[in-house]
Amino acid sequence: MQDTQWTDPRNLTMLTDFYELTMANGYFEQGCGDQIAVFDMFFRKIPDKGGFAIFAGLEQLIDYIQNLKFTDMDIEYFRSKGIFSEGFLEYLRNFHFECDIWAVKEGTPIFPNEPVVTVRGPVIQAQLVETMILLTINHQSLVATKANRIVRAAKGRAVFEFGSRRAQSYDAAILGARAAYIGGCDGTACVIADRDHKIPAMGTMAHSWVQLFGSEDDAFKKYAEIYPDSSTFLVDTYNVLKSGIPNAIKVFNEVIVPKGFRPKGVRIDSGDIAYLSKKARKMLDDAGFPDCTIVASNSLDEYLIRDLLLQGAEVDTFGVGENLITSKSDPVFGGVYKLVATQNKDGSYIPTIKLSENPEKVTTPHFKELYRFYSKDTDKAIADYVTIRGEELHISPNFEIFDPLESWKRKKLNNFYAQKLLEPIFQKGVCVYECPPLSQVRQYCLQQIDLLWDEVKRFENPHRYYVDLSYNLWSERERLLQEHNL
Repeated sequence: MQDTQWTDPRNLTMLTDFYELTMANGYFEQGCGDQIAVFDMFFRKIPDKGGFAIFAGLEQLIDYIQNLKFTDMDIEYFRSKGIFSEGFLEYLRNFHFECDIWAVKEGTPIFPNEPVVTVRGPVIQAQLVETMILLTINHQSLVATKANRIVRAAKGRAVFEFGSRRAQSYDAAILGARAAYIGGCDGTACVIADRDHKIPAMGTMAHSWVQLFGSEDDAFKKYAEIYPDSSTFLVDTYNVLKSGIPNAIKVFNEVIVPKGFRPKGVRIDSGDIAYLSKKARKMLDDAGFPDCTIVASNSLDEYLIRDLLLQGAEVDTFGVGENLITSKSDPVFGGVYKLVATQNKDGSYIPTIKLSENPEKVTTPHFKELYRFYSKDTDKAIADYVTIRGEELHISPNFEIFDPLESWKRKKLNNFYAQKLLEPIFQKGVCVYECPPLSQVRQYCLQQIDLLWDEVKRFENPHRYYVDLSYNLWSERERLLQEHNL
């Protein structure tokens, strides 16, 4: 089947926080709803104390924006609240999205405090889309990031997402499978994710199949008779080494091989997987089935997979469920959406800043552009660089970058090139971006991760990848801090 554009048949316009509407009504009543404003989405902390995150969810965000429409039922709901003006309700009835949106490509490695989505347009509209931007990008970026950690731990072995039954909702299961695929998983157990997103689905049997028949070998035999070319037997219902593997070998010889096929695999879902897989590998090899793969599941994560491989586990494929689909170890992606500038009538911008007692929560003001610097020698990513939009980037020998918070930390760069990361997605409400097929997004993601230094990809204490500000942007930030006596 060919990759096709995904669309959601539901109208999700009302999936928003109530305060978005109270503010919108307030802007309308104050006569400032058409004030042009610029909002950035960014995040502050990488999940699991990792070295990078992965941007995902853009396709669903585009679909949501393209289908923004308030129905008569929505208008009646707002009227029933008794706090919204009739003029505002009429505005919603005729709502038409007119903002510009920029975003990084899906699958791009991203870092804290850099804009990954920028919205510019009438403040009443730019404010309205906050909730769905955050909901969509936060969830899929979280799962894609976790999935990639697990995939990297598997060191080239296949990883399948098995988490549907542990996901927090229907959408979390489906879109979680999508995000996991972007992050590098080879497939999913979720059938609807295969149908709608063309993510390869796989799966064979549960313990209930084995228990239903009179004996384990009879259960395997019945399954093999139906699926002689695609049987993976679950071998831990009773005893992996005493019955599961011997019965699997018996059925391979009695049913599968006589039909002209080779067995696909066995799955171990409990016990000491390192020990059991090594013993199972030897038994299968001795029986003449070195091509029979071993699949492991059972509450795996990147650390367990890494340890299993360090212990010499003979596992070809990992099925990972709840720890992936929920990002159980760090289940919140802290993306935020902040006002960073307003526009004057002459087209110039007034930067705005949000202050906090916590320095890490102070925002970077202004309408911005985002670059990534790459070494010409290795093509590896060196640093990200944020400028005021429209500011000319002068790349010269000994180009200096510095830490925006600890500005005495400086580094001179030579022999590098820059690439803009923010792509135009909407122009005056019209989508100008064509989403690539999901398989292409996945490939792009893995290619971009290869351009990161291994030190950034460490699980523990990764090297901090620098997100630098241009001197002009840093100066504007400092000026605003001084104005507010900080």
